Amino acid sequence: MAPIGEMVLGLPDAGLRQFVDRYVGYRERADVPLVRRESAGVFVVLILGWGAPLDVTDPRSAQRGVTAVDSFVAGTFDSWCTTRTVGVGEGVELLLAPLTARRLLGLPLSELTNRAVGVGQLPGRWLDRLRGRLAEAPGWPERFALLDRVLTARLAASPPVDPRLDWAWRWLAAGGGRGSVGALGDELGWSRRHLASRFRQEVGLPPKMAARLLRFQRASAASTQVGVDGRAVDWAAVAAGCGYYDQSHLIRDFHQFAGATPAALLAGR
Repeated sequence: MAPIGEMVLGLPDAGLRQFVDRYVGYRERADVPLVRRESAGVFVVLILGWGAPLDVTDPRSAQRGVTAVDSFVAGTFDSWCTTRTVGVGEGVELLLAPLTARRLLGLPLSELTNRAVGVGQLPGRWLDRLRGRLAEAPGWPERFALLDRVLTARLAASPPVDPRLDWAWRWLAAGGGRGSVGALGDELGWSRRHLASRFRQEVGLPPKMAARLLRFQRASAASTQVGVDGRAVDWAAVAAGCGYYDQSHLIRDFHQFAGATPAALLAGR
């Protein structure tokens, strides 16, 4: 039986949009256990929910997941994981760029790499309190307005990240992971070792892995759009357009980051 629910998109306040592109409110009822496979990515997932709890499982290690929580943060992952829930769940989902998450959470993302953590375990418990306020709000407009106020205040009170690291992330992201990591280090005047160390600490992954994941995200989005348009997907063309050496490298990344071939993942959607 398919889950029954609703999804509501919210646009953050104009001053927040450089940090958060949208809010996704949801309400979903699953009468039988609902298991989803979640692809890896260079982003941080924040779920602030109430109602039916979820389990997040990384098949590589039980210690990386979390069980029976309604709200959690998942750091940058370099492989797929699964979520499982049953019952009625409601909440808000945000996908955050790594350095935005670093400022909001107040801790280096190396502490969350390949991990999902209940918000009650995070420093200050401010996200846990925010979750309670969202649950009590009368509707989605009020919830989105509350998020605007709290996130704006949180960012205003947090120190900015190193501008060189911010520039490096934007350079990689703008190119969809196609640029040379060596050239990036040269632009910054950093050695490859120093660049890798800073990325691991603050982004949670080394720059080469971040670049691979950015290419994968771009390829996944491109193939989905072609599928929505009703056209047959030319996987070799997708691979070339997204900076892969060849189609076999694209398939390798889909296996690692999504747990399926590109065609199987598209069919599942």
